[in-house]
Amino acid sequence: MKTLAAVAAAALIALPLAAAAQSSSTSSSNAKPAAKSATSTKTQQAKKKPQVSRSAAKAVEEVTPIDSDANVVLTDADLAVAQKVHTGRIQCELGADVTVTADDKKPGFFTVSTKGARYRMHPVESRTGAIRLEDGRAGAMWLQLGNKSMLMNQKQGIRMADECQAEAQQVFAAEMKKNPPKSLLDDPTPSK
Repeated sequence: MKTLAAVAAAALIALPLAAAAQSSSTSSSNAKPAAKSATSTKTQQAKKKPQVSRSAAKAVEEVTPIDSDANVVLTDADLAVAQKVHTGRIQCELGADVTVTADDKKPGFFTVSTKGARYRMHPVESRTGAIRLEDGRAGAMWLQLGNKSMLMNQKQGIRMADECQAEAQQVFAAEMKKNPPKSLLDDPTPSK
């Protein structure tokens, strides 16, 4: 009985080792299937879009779909947001600039233009508190934060202008450097 148990234990140990040895010898003798699976893995990886690291607020605003309804009726809240939009020629990184002009005939609407592009935008409610203007037909969005703004085209999947700063945003950014906001991870209670 002891001999039978020892043989069974040896077989249980030897079987996985034998299977591993067989699969490695099979894969080395048949190089084509392994190359095929490596190629298909590379193809699958190429199809996946690279992950871009961003702050949570940016990510929420950038992936929120743009409403394509052309018949936009602005609410009182939208008109209040429109009052906070920085207008004029706003300088951006890499020598770019964006011009934001309020529409005199239709309050709450703006013309946002940059090199080679012009959009008619209106305010849209934002989950993060950022000021967000959209052109639903073109798929463009102007996102205005306290310290910078950016112009994006979601249909093309690109940022057309980034790090745009009106005078008030430059002041806000300088203040943030002097007095950085507390991290959400900081302990609010003082240590003893």
